[in-house]
Amino acid sequence: MMKRVLALAMAAVLALSFAGCGSKKNEGPLTLVYAEVNPEDTIVGQVAADFKKKVEELSDKQIIIDVQYSGVLGNESDVLDGMLTGSGVADISRISAFSLTSYGAKKSVLLSLPYTFESRDHFWNFATSDLANEFLDESYESNIGVKGLFYGEEGFRHFFTREKIDGIEDLAGMKLRVSNDPVMNGLVKGLGGSPTVVAFGELYSALSSGIVDGAEQPIANYKSNSFPEVANNIILDGHTLGAIEIVVASPVWDGLTKKQQEILIEAGKYAQENNRKNSQAKEDEVLKELKAKGCNVVEVKDITPWQNAVKDVIAENSKGLEKLYKKILEKK
Repeated sequence: MMKRVLALAMAAVLALSFAGCGSKKNEGPLTLVYAEVNPEDTIVGQVAADFKKKVEELSDKQIIIDVQYSGVLGNESDVLDGMLTGSGVADISRISAFSLTSYGAKKSVLLSLPYTFESRDHFWNFATSDLANEFLDESYESNIGVKGLFYGEEGFRHFFTREKIDGIEDLAGMKLRVSNDPVMNGLVKGLGGSPTVVAFGELYSALSSGIVDGAEQPIANYKSNSFPEVANNIILDGHTLGAIEIVVASPVWDGLTKKQQEILIEAGKYAQENNRKNSQAKEDEVLKELKAKGCNVVEVKDITPWQNAVKDVIAENSKGLEKLYKKILEKK
């Protein structure tokens, strides 16, 4: 709640600041800074590259998207805090689809509930539907400080560990890295692990030193961040689809012309479609490379015990939104 109050208080400051620069827009191309915490060669990095390409093409380079990769502008939560409080460091950012929950976007938590999406097709049926627009518009209509442009995905998220594991029972007592999120905390506890909060930028060293025994990431991010070097075991439980959301700061959006807004929306559709076409192939390619390099990849033959272990987490975090959650489930 404090985050939301601070964001609202500073949003007006950013709006005035952006409006004050409006007279300069016609003097040259408009540059919008896009923050991405992962490298360019990841699935989400490609989303940024595709969005940049299309915006600049559609605008005849009158809008330049300056993508800052690999977390050079800070971690995801720091960048989002900055966008909401008017730091001006980033205008656009790729965030986890449920990151806005702590700022008052109540619906977005449903996208993080474990084992919600049965398949990629299930997710994309949601992401390209009118129901997705209801979720995307929530943060803007609630004056949280950002507007959702489009959804994408970076693959299903899986647990990876320092020590070899063969099944759910091996997670018992393991210190598993989580962000400070109630759903992830509940998920890890439900699976028998011990949730341990570690900043993403410190995760490699935390795994290397044994501060944590494991963590979870989509396959492509697991490889690109060199986690196999310190945790060479991954179990493909697919507990959450890595749904992503590309957001633009509300004052920035409000300061654009209608044509500029339409260009961002159209470019988002292009990046989204490329993401849909390429994410599975990219993930398959990375998984093949991991196996070839000796990574211990464990398939989950029966997901039922995993699903049963987290029923309470789903029920608790969908309370009051059961009908909306059912609509998501029905998109399969």
